[in-house]
Amino acid sequence: MSDLTTRYLGLTLKNPLVVSPSPLCQELGSIRQMEDAGASAVVLHSLFEEQLTLESQDLDNFLTHGTDSFAEALSYYPDLGQYKMGPEGYLEHIRKAKAAVKIPVIGSLNGVSTGGWISYAKKIEQAGADALELNVYYIPTDPEMSGAQVEQMYADLVRDVGASVKIPVAVKLGPYFSSMASMARRLDQAGASGLVLFNRFYQPDFDLEELAVTPNLLLSRSEELRLRLTWVGILYGRIKADMAITGGVHTAEDAIKSMMAGARVAMMTSALLRNGIAHLKTVHSGIVDWMEKHEYASIQQMQGSMSQKSVAEPAAFVRANYMKVLGSYAAR
Repeated sequence: MSDLTTRYLGLTLKNPLVVSPSPLCQELGSIRQMEDAGASAVVLHSLFEEQLTLESQDLDNFLTHGTDSFAEALSYYPDLGQYKMGPEGYLEHIRKAKAAVKIPVIGSLNGVSTGGWISYAKKIEQAGADALELNVYYIPTDPEMSGAQVEQMYADLVRDVGASVKIPVAVKLGPYFSSMASMARRLDQAGASGLVLFNRFYQPDFDLEELAVTPNLLLSRSEELRLRLTWVGILYGRIKADMAITGGVHTAEDAIKSMMAGARVAMMTSALLRNGIAHLKTVHSGIVDWMEKHEYASIQQMQGSMSQKSVAEPAAFVRANYMKVLGSYAAR
């Protein structure tokens, strides 16, 4: 029998399949189903920085003031009261989830500033979370804000939150940095125990009839995995932080590729929203079958085996592959 165990954020997990944040994580019954279907850990849905601000009602008052005059602009902001649980409810959800399942439960904070994050990072730790994921979703739109300032903001956030808690802290970030490798190392040095690659950039759409900007969510597909494989494969062996791949993991093959690139875990959300929680069983059995067929004794054996430092042609990760791809298309 192949050994599927892996280590992530200091936790020993029974396999590399981790459920990432989604509405499914809001229900205890769903979390129990995830454990039964084979998930080795679950990252709870995020507590948003804006929800912390709402505790004082200042943001809510600001957003609703003048709605009749500026409805077309204010309607783009979410009604944060619609979220099922506020900060205190979120902490209670962690406690109940920990009591309901045996697998690790990872809390999630979504925002960009330290502020209230530090106090709630501590509360999430006290509620029993096994680790904390900082979901940093930030789009710098100010032309006066330099790339260096953005990078410093990320590093400060990781350093300050990491110093405030004893549980491991992972950082979920997007790929849009001038030097992704340098940014990864900087976060590693700031104290991140893990990097989750990558956050998806949710672009709004235009409603041509209403002339309004509207939110638009598309579930990921396996094709999105390639960007993640590229950067995990490049970073493997160059940083100490564990790496997780999120976005594009839908099949057993996707999870296996993630491991071979150098990830410790493969996170799934869209595949479960599309196919149901039971899809975890299909992916799990597919991994076992593939490993037995190809005579892999363990997940650890394959981790990093196709990273840039391990393959015979490391140039395949850079410009040589770019030229080869273009040439292969032209030759058809």
